[in-house]
Amino acid sequence: MNHILKSISFIFHPLVIPLLGVIFYFSKSPRYIPLQIIQAKLVSLFILTIILPILLYFLLKTLGKVNSIYLETTKERLFPLIVNCLVVFIILHRILTANQILELYYFFVGILISTLACLFLVLLKFKASIHMISMAGLFMFFIALSIHFSININGTLAIMSIITGAIATSRLHLKAHTAIELIIGFFIGFIPQVILLKYWL
Repeated sequence: MNHILKSISFIFHPLVIPLLGVIFYFSKSPRYIPLQIIQAKLVSLFILTIILPILLYFLLKTLGKVNSIYLETTKERLFPLIVNCLVVFIILHRILTANQILELYYFFVGILISTLACLFLVLLKFKASIHMISMAGLFMFFIALSIHFSININGTLAIMSIITGAIATSRLHLKAHTAIELIIGFFIGFIPQVILLKYWL
């Protein structure tokens, strides 16, 4: 059981969640977007949201600044969160601008707000669950897309609910977070996406 719960935390690591949201959008959007543009944006996002953070992790690991990829202490989280804010800012201004794909632009604006909120709490020595922040934001984005495009994705939402519950269980079982850290993390991820709906839904 311990191995399974660790695998859940690893498979649904926060690094992969933004890219999953973008892939889901392109798979469900009724708008015509040339394949070359989709591929270019996915490659760019893969480099910025996954490859770059992994390289940063190995650098910090070499320097003795972090102990694991889960960033278990507030001190370990500080620099990666600052870098992530910069990465999302670059994405918003270079890859997913408001005049190109409005839905994804505001999805990443929500991610930026959630990351800044998480960073603020880190400065206060509070460790909100980044796993729950990312999953809650993605969950709300899926709900919004289903309304926006008038598509039935109830099965997907049901699976998302199960996965979110499994991640919360995993983090509690592994003693990575307390219940309050998970709850606050969920709302940090969920609320910005809800607030931003008025700009694109």
